[in-house]
Amino acid sequence: MHENVEWIMLSEEQIATRVKELAATLDRVYEGHKPLVVCILKGSVVFFSDLIRNMQTTMDVDFMAVSSYGNGTVSTRELKIKKDLTEDICDRDVLIVEDIIDSGNTLYALKKLLIARKPASLNIVTLLDKPQRREAPIEPDYTGFVIEDEFVIGYGLDYAEEYRNLPYVGVLKRSVYEK
Repeated sequence: MHENVEWIMLSEEQIATRVKELAATLDRVYEGHKPLVVCILKGSVVFFSDLIRNMQTTMDVDFMAVSSYGNGTVSTRELKIKKDLTEDICDRDVLIVEDIIDSGNTLYALKKLLIARKPASLNIVTLLDKPQRREAPIEPDYTGFVIEDEFVIGYGLDYAEEYRNLPYVGVLKRSVYEK
């Protein structure tokens, strides 16, 4: 599996340090509140798990599975909800945990959907942000790392459902996906 990694962009140690910093920030933001922390499956599960383990805030958790990529590397711009929330978010403080914001199309559509459900607040934390690829008018409230325009895998991020279990964020060799 590692033979398809061109180079390691973010090491395990860099990620762990930044996740702890984000958790501390979010603890301050949600002090005195009980947010609903929403993991966007599947890519965010590793980041989500590490983030909530580092947070001291009392919280509820829920999960959504959404996609606009299928098995490719380019967004189809069509939001597909594969698993919706089980919790009612009306008048709740909601924190969306995302792995990466690239074009922003998926998250923009998801945010519109969730805002219509009338949460008290809705914030977005993302591990990775690629602002130079943004097509939709959306920005995260909290960001782990701003990265260059590379196709990244590992730490939950995949290519065709592979590489999620790498403990770091690496750049996938172009020869893997440019066939």
